[in-house]
Amino acid sequence: MNAIERAVSIFLAGLVLAFPATVGAQQPPSTPPAPPRAESPPKPGTVNVPVYKPPLRGAPGGRVGGGTRGTPRDVFVLSALAPDHSGLTVQEQPTLYWFISGPTSFPVELTISDPRATKPLVEKRLPSPVAGGVYSVRLVDLGVRLTPGVQYRWFVAVVPDAARRSRDILAGGTIERVDGPEGLRTLVAQASRERLPFIYAEAGLWYDALAAVSEMIERAPDNRELRRQRAALLAQVGLPPIDDTEGDKATR
Repeated sequence: MNAIERAVSIFLAGLVLAFPATVGAQQPPSTPPAPPRAESPPKPGTVNVPVYKPPLRGAPGGRVGGGTRGTPRDVFVLSALAPDHSGLTVQEQPTLYWFISGPTSFPVELTISDPRATKPLVEKRLPSPVAGGVYSVRLVDLGVRLTPGVQYRWFVAVVPDAARRSRDILAGGTIERVDGPEGLRTLVAQASRERLPFIYAEAGLWYDALAAVSEMIERAPDNRELRRQRAALLAQVGLPPIDDTEGDKATR
């Protein structure tokens, strides 16, 4: 067992003791989300934001970590932008998003685990953030492809002490690739880019809804409406507000 695996095991063991109903054994594959419905125009005075409809499943077991963490040298908020259950995607190579509230000089590592394997699917050193903001990791850049029906765990770890990995500061989530509801492909093909976050959120596809709005933010970083849409998505899964005014960053 390598260092990051030991740190993750220690972290998850603590969560199992504290929250036995929410973190534990691998969850059964998710029930496919219901077909998305055509959205009605918003009523006057209502807020037009994507409405995320989680898939029907049992006890949550997705997001871990997050909150204000740090050391005497660095104090920051680290969050995986993931729901508190296994988030879904129809993409073979989706994008993962995480947030850190400020810079850190400590090493940062990404781990993706396949429950069918004894070794992590991905262990990659990421550039240490030089500013706070939302960071993304595209699985296409890592050559990683997700198998449908498998619940992968992913973690971002800030490593204050490489010799004592139990001190790692962790945030992570679960992602599962599904086939998607009937008619989704046609609906997506006919939709404008601006409608995609709404379509994916309605279909219960968390990672695709988040990616759709985040990609538009990258193209139009000053668009407050897009940031409001993303903030609404995050709030719907219990994530705290984030300060993303410094812009989004892609990690390689």
